Amino acid sequence: TVSVFGYGSGIIPRFSEVAAAFPESKEFHTLRVQPPAGNYYTTGMLNQLADSWEKYGSGLVTFHGQTGNIMFIGTNTENTQHFFNDINEYGWDLGGAGPCVRTGMSCVGAARCEQSNCDEMKIHRRLLNNFTDDVHRPALPYKFKFKVSGCANDCMNAIERSDFAVIGTWRDDMKVDQEEVKKYVAKKGRQYILDNVVNRCPTNALGLNDDDTLDVNNRDCVRCMHCLNVMPKALSPGDDKGVTICMGGKRTLKIGDLMGTVVIPFMKLDSEEDYERIVELAEEVIDFWAENGLEHERCGEMIERIGLANFLEGIGVDVDPNMVSEPRQSSYVRTDDWDVEAEKWFQRKAEEQAAS
Repeated sequence: TVSVFGYGSGIIPRFSEVAAAFPESKEFHTLRVQPPAGNYYTTGMLNQLADSWEKYGSGLVTFHGQTGNIMFIGTNTENTQHFFNDINEYGWDLGGAGPCVRTGMSCVGAARCEQSNCDEMKIHRRLLNNFTDDVHRPALPYKFKFKVSGCANDCMNAIERSDFAVIGTWRDDMKVDQEEVKKYVAKKGRQYILDNVVNRCPTNALGLNDDDTLDVNNRDCVRCMHCLNVMPKALSPGDDKGVTICMGGKRTLKIGDLMGTVVIPFMKLDSEEDYERIVELAEEVIDFWAENGLEHERCGEMIERIGLANFLEGIGVDVDPNMVSEPRQSSYVRTDDWDVEAEKWFQRKAEEQAAS
């Protein structure tokens, strides 16, 4: 094992079996360094990192590894500490490796994307800053990943690859500029709009009128982002923005690939208290998984093993009919008791409204 003082992760040891023939390959360790939220760099930051790596390492860098880290590839055991001391002095820190909270990832977000529905970088920083100790000192059943995408395009692959996926969305009507719709129709033709926008809506929520305006059934819209991607000047997210939180996504390990399941259908992030709520929820999830997860078991695999209802009870989240694991399916509410469960849900909503 190779580490720096006070840390239990962040370095991947690499020892060569052919060191006798190639002495310089004897030690070729990789350091994982956390990138800025949104992967924004200045040339000054990059030059500083490059100078330090030229001094203490091979000069080989990957932007970015599958984990989201900057991968500094190739140095010996002695220089791992020297390189870390150098970059830590001007503000950089090691990322996660092993059974710990891993380096978070967030998309470019509101800084330059018109589809953004939340402050991705603030969410990223609040979550990772809160779990810094869990990043550096592995003490969990296995890895735990946070990823933040500002819309359902999910440029971070959060739903597929993270245990705690934060996806920006909205819950009021999609905004439609009918004049821009007409321009698209005039430029591309009605058949193109029908084939590539209307007919590709997964819930048949769109219709093209005879006067070349677009009809939107917002009740059926699932915010998949397809029509907004095709006609970004004409269509844009609504004003009542927030996030959906999915949990349990992962690639194949003990069981096959899992997509994240909707656990929080919609959460507003307008105040500091709202951001505290999302951090507290993450703490509940990690604590419950740390106590109940088996060795080398991802959070999603634990949910599959113990059942969704038990997981929700364990993290203190009430069942909601809007929770889904697959489109058009609710895994939590039995249809034979639908009236009873619906009454419970309406009662909870009434109590929440009265309290606010």
